[in-house]
Amino acid sequence: MSNITVSDSIRYIGADDLDIDLFESQYVVPNGISYNSYVILDDKITVMDTIDKRKTDEWLENLEKVLDGKKPDYLVVQHLEPDHAASLKILADKYPEMKLVGNVKTFAMIPQFFDIDLEDRKIVVKEGDALNIGSHTLKFIMAPMVHWPEVMVTYEESEKVLFSADGFGKFGALSTDEDWTCEARRYYFNIVGKYGFQVQALLKKAAELDIQMICPLHGPILKENLGYYINKYDIWSSYKPEDEGIFVAYASIHGNTAVAAKQFAEMLREKGAVKVTVSDLSRSDMAENVEDAFRYNKLVLASASYDGGVFPVMQDFLLHLKAKNYQNRTIAIIENGSWAPSAARTMKGILETMKNLTVLDNIVTIKSTVKPETVTALETLADDIIKA
Repeated sequence: MSNITVSDSIRYIGADDLDIDLFESQYVVPNGISYNSYVILDDKITVMDTIDKRKTDEWLENLEKVLDGKKPDYLVVQHLEPDHAASLKILADKYPEMKLVGNVKTFAMIPQFFDIDLEDRKIVVKEGDALNIGSHTLKFIMAPMVHWPEVMVTYEESEKVLFSADGFGKFGALSTDEDWTCEARRYYFNIVGKYGFQVQALLKKAAELDIQMICPLHGPILKENLGYYINKYDIWSSYKPEDEGIFVAYASIHGNTAVAAKQFAEMLREKGAVKVTVSDLSRSDMAENVEDAFRYNKLVLASASYDGGVFPVMQDFLLHLKAKNYQNRTIAIIENGSWAPSAARTMKGILETMKNLTVLDNIVTIKSTVKPETVTALETLADDIIKA
């Protein structure tokens, strides 16, 4: 079992998954993922969430080692997504006297996943309810749509610990030594990003608490400099740019649009752009592209035309941004078309379905390859987006 320490009475019983290829069958996780679960040892022993089925056996071993022959009295179900609740029935069957703690939506959804007789086993809590388990008291805070409707978080009053469900989570196993921000940002925007309004509501509730530690369901336990992490979540969930910079995302079929995009990026750097990041949408992680689009305050879209529209990977990228509520950014467009350029029209059409975006009127059209007149047009566009 991991030697991760929470406190003398709060024990970590989660597990690292280093064998998973795609988290949620879509996100590349080169350093794996952690599934976090905790036990509070008190007069009433309380388990905080279960775990993904991939690690059920390891989790049960960890739990039994901590219990040391005792039995849990409560299971708090903060989030029913299978990576956190797949082992719920196994635990419920193993300890038939254990009560399940959740909200109305939790118990409405449990039968969709498990066949469990909950008649005499459920404790239904609502906003602000408290459960005393001895020297610890659990206060329940509803967090609907962060990022499922039944989600709640739990504040332990004596040790001032926030069990934050998927909030403040990140990709990467706990055995991996890596910066929190990058993988937490990629995790946030791709999984929780659509629900910024709901995250803001939760942050307002959290601001009224004296939080000394955050225990998420993915990623490391946060014990120091909590203001840094909370500030990041405030920026991300309010859809503000985190950094000044320009993200150049290109979709190129035979390489000519790629040449133009890279040339344009160099122009931006020469003209004094603070930060310029370039990505080939066809050959990069879509989740990272979404992350960078949200991170910076300006975005350049450069794409080849395709089938009377736009190259598919660019369309996919824009639809990802739309799904995650992309807003409050300035955008420049470069299109390429050998006979009937259509990429700009299609990209603008998608962007118009989003809100609070400033799309520059100056659109550069390339006919197959970059020519001297194209260079002049790109120079003008570079000036425009830097000044915007």
